[in-house]
Amino acid sequence: MTIAELLPPAAEPITLAEVKAHLRLETTDEDLLLSGLIRAARLHLENQTGLCLISRLLRLYLDDWPDTHVIQIARGPVQTIEIVTLYDAVGAPVEIDTSGYVLDGVARPARLVLPGRRATERALNGIEIDFIAGFGESGADVPDTLKRALLLHVAAMFELRGVLALDEQPGAMPQGYERLIAPHCQRRL
Repeated sequence: MTIAELLPPAAEPITLAEVKAHLRLETTDEDLLLSGLIRAARLHLENQTGLCLISRLLRLYLDDWPDTHVIQIARGPVQTIEIVTLYDAVGAPVEIDTSGYVLDGVARPARLVLPGRRATERALNGIEIDFIAGFGESGADVPDTLKRALLLHVAAMFELRGVLALDEQPGAMPQGYERLIAPHCQRRL
């Protein structure tokens, strides 16, 4: 199972103005750096939690249908299933009718049950499921604890701006970060 981002989020969960207020910065000298740190902090948080903070289009690739008839989607929260595509014997895409599907988008991981399951002839990535995942279109839809964690993380990375380059971030995790994101992390045995 592979998940690819088809469209990046239209916005970041925290704004440049929020970060500058948090850091008590009034000049625009560091705006470019701060924008990069916001993106780095979001990507790190999303990788740690399996969440998409801002809604965007993603694609799940499957080699074959699972035996349990329940497709698990590791990124969430899943809002909608857009298209389910299957590849036939000659490699042509066939759109699958999704009427009657059942989606539990808030479960972790999200779960999808499709009523009918045609066999795919492609050995690898024979099934593609396009879906929209995220809390909403803007930072206002993101839980406050996650936004607070992002602000703390950006501040910690900003402190290291002379030590580590932007592409080497995150360089440090601030105190309290783990406690803020813990309710949103999936625990595995």
